[in-house]
Amino acid sequence: MQSLSAKELKNFAILFQSMVKYNMKVIFGNRFVWFVLAAIAFYFFIAVTSIYDGNQIDEGFIYGLQIMPGLLLIFYPMTFGIQNDLDAGILEILFGIPDYRYKVWLVRLVLVFVLVFLMMFGLTAMSNYLLAPVGIFELTWHVMFPIYFLGSLAFLFSTIIRNGNGTAVVMVIIGVLLLILSEMLERTLWNIFLNPFEIPRRLNEMVWKEIAMKNRIFLAVGSLLFVLYGLFNLQKREKFI
Repeated sequence: MQSLSAKELKNFAILFQSMVKYNMKVIFGNRFVWFVLAAIAFYFFIAVTSIYDGNQIDEGFIYGLQIMPGLLLIFYPMTFGIQNDLDAGILEILFGIPDYRYKVWLVRLVLVFVLVFLMMFGLTAMSNYLLAPVGIFELTWHVMFPIYFLGSLAFLFSTIIRNGNGTAVVMVIIGVLLLILSEMLERTLWNIFLNPFEIPRRLNEMVWKEIAMKNRIFLAVGSLLFVLYGLFNLQKREKFI
């Protein structure tokens, strides 16, 4: 197998950079900045309110503090991604590309996941500096599980509903139901919003760590299944054109 020449590598790098820029523009659009601002505003509002009320600021608190900003960051690109393709009038072109799900939307999903992770990493670093010392990578790693899970679920519903506003309504309803169920499933691995940094009273630490680990496996597998099912739905060209 022949190695790529310097010119070919340069052309590939330019092509990849152009593809990333284009997909970022289509996915996030002009409205994404409002979700970023809303996430930051929500973060500071809850942080300042909690400090003013004298609440204990620790890893458990910071984990819960960052869930909503993370969901806001991933909400728009996952919910309105298909809608943006329709509005841009490029969906017909995209369906003409062989293996559409792998060459286009899979790349987009990776870009979204990486970008949101980096933004949440920065938010955790800011929490470490402004609020309380935390394990920056560890806390970011754990907080991404529910964010990716719900983001992947939003992507799946966007391929079924094929309308951004409709998907948004469904995801808000699901989010409310999950918050209600989280109280019932607080000590179980099925709790989407399980906080691994808050050990319930009278529960052995090792048992809690095992529950948290199984919860992360459940969320990771669920996210993967949602993404695969969503990519499979994108093969049904007649439902989108």
